[in-house]
Amino acid sequence: MNRTTYNILFTLILPLIILRLLWRAIRAPAYARRWAERFGFVTLTAQEQAGRGQWLWIHAVSVGESIAAAPLIRKLRAEHPRLPIVVTTMTPTGSERVRDMFGADVCHVYAPYDHPLAVQRFLNTFKPQLLVIMETELWPNIIHYSKASGAKVLVANARLSEKSARGYEKFPKLGKPMLAEIDCIAVQAHNDADRFRRLGVTDSQLQITGSIKFEMDMPESLEDKTRELRSLIEGERPVWIAASTRAESPRDEEEKVLAAFQRCLLQIPDLLLILVPRHPERFRAVAKMCTDRGLAVVKRSEKAEVTALTNVLLGDSMGEMLAYFSVSDVAFVGGSLVNTGCHNVLEPAALGLPVFVGPSQFNFQTICEQLEEAGALRTVADEDALADAVIATLRDTDLRRRMGDAGRKLIAENRGALERTYRIVTQNLNRT
Repeated sequence: MNRTTYNILFTLILPLIILRLLWRAIRAPAYARRWAERFGFVTLTAQEQAGRGQWLWIHAVSVGESIAAAPLIRKLRAEHPRLPIVVTTMTPTGSERVRDMFGADVCHVYAPYDHPLAVQRFLNTFKPQLLVIMETELWPNIIHYSKASGAKVLVANARLSEKSARGYEKFPKLGKPMLAEIDCIAVQAHNDADRFRRLGVTDSQLQITGSIKFEMDMPESLEDKTRELRSLIEGERPVWIAASTRAESPRDEEEKVLAAFQRCLLQIPDLLLILVPRHPERFRAVAKMCTDRGLAVVKRSEKAEVTALTNVLLGDSMGEMLAYFSVSDVAFVGGSLVNTGCHNVLEPAALGLPVFVGPSQFNFQTICEQLEEAGALRTVADEDALADAVIATLRDTDLRRRMGDAGRKLIAENRGALERTYRIVTQNLNRT
């Protein structure tokens, strides 16, 4: 498949994309808003118009990429306050996170769909001098037309799993020209670089920077949020958090976590589970899963007291994940007992928690391997193994301390990726 064939196919399936958007809007109303932005229609203020030709475009597909981009954006705002920055996402949750973190400090819109007309319309509005794509959200038309418009293209914090590499290898006539148009790919690790080389990327395009996700500064508000949350939990009881759990047919990840939790209750009757589904539209369904199993649930949004009779605190709020981790003793990171590749394992590790993940880790493969080798993380095969790991770790104070210390130490040793990535970005800016 070449880009012409790709464009024809994309045009043909566009009605299906719209129908999918409508379907998602039924479950999550935020998907029904701001459709024009997805087709490249953006109206700039007079002040924003003055920045045409100077814009730095940072694309962060969803929440995880937005969090990874945050330290870089903050450093750019501090060092180059006049540089206009537009940050794009694809999901409402990513959009909400960007607005929460930066407010009016950056321009935020949805990224255009990868259709030539939508992409060109977006580029004509902003005329960016540089496009920075976070991780591996690579779209042929976004890259091609950005280059054609005169912008440089950089992939930052890049990762490439073996699964994704095999996918690109199936379509070399589309993938190779796209990768050839990228000026620089700043990869997280040597194995990511090796996979990109396999796809035809040259050494002159590659730089190994490490992962920006190791660069974590805890917000000043975390202590207050943690104190507030802890004050709602009655008594001194062990707390296990299952974070960013996902849906998957035929059995959602929450069902597996709840099965493991009920096994834990047989050994640790006062155990509290903080259950935080990845997507807000699933909060109600997950609450019902809990009650259907006879578990007593309190929703965080209700700000009610978590009494000794409460089994599950449902984390149905946004922007409080770090506080949830801060009041917990052990963490399971979701997206890993279903085949969605795992979510951010560094946040609980940075807060000194033992971390458990399932076997699906491709989104954080390198980082999971580093944490496991350091002794901060353990991979569990299924819900039974998860229950055994949680029970054993909660019963062993020394083990919890060793795993927590190992995570903090690894993160401290891997700092520096932000400075290296920042240097590459500023080297590719025309005006700083």
